[in-house]
Amino acid sequence: MEQRISLVTLGVTDIARARTFYERLGWRGQEVEETVFFQTGGIGFVLWGRDKLAADAGVEAGDSGGFGGVSLAHNVRSQSEVDEVLAAAADAGARITRPVRVTFYGGYAGCFADPDGHVWEIAYNPGFPLGRDGSITIPDFGAA
Repeated sequence: MEQRISLVTLGVTDIARARTFYERLGWRGQEVEETVFFQTGGIGFVLWGRDKLAADAGVEAGDSGGFGGVSLAHNVRSQSEVDEVLAAAADAGARITRPVRVTFYGGYAGCFADPDGHVWEIAYNPGFPLGRDGSITIPDFGAA
């Protein structure tokens, strides 16, 4: 199996509300058959009805709006960009779950939850350089 993530799909309770939220962040989606697709760099980001996603995956939908054990990360190029993205998320209707702070790894990060409770970390990490296209490079932690 190749080491790759092709799509991240969030199960949401209201497709229109979720799409509006992400578009208020400046993203542009395409709706096809009650599913919204966003091109996000080299991977796709998808919004789909929570019940439909659960049924498709063969699991119970469970309680919506709670923490599902998944966190999405959006790394940026500066501390000021962390502040800008979190402010934009709050303006779009996000709930700030962790205000920005200096991190133990020498970075700067904060978190928000979208209207369905999906948690996003917005982080500046000087140890994880970003390419021109926004791709992240995980350093070789074994190198001396």
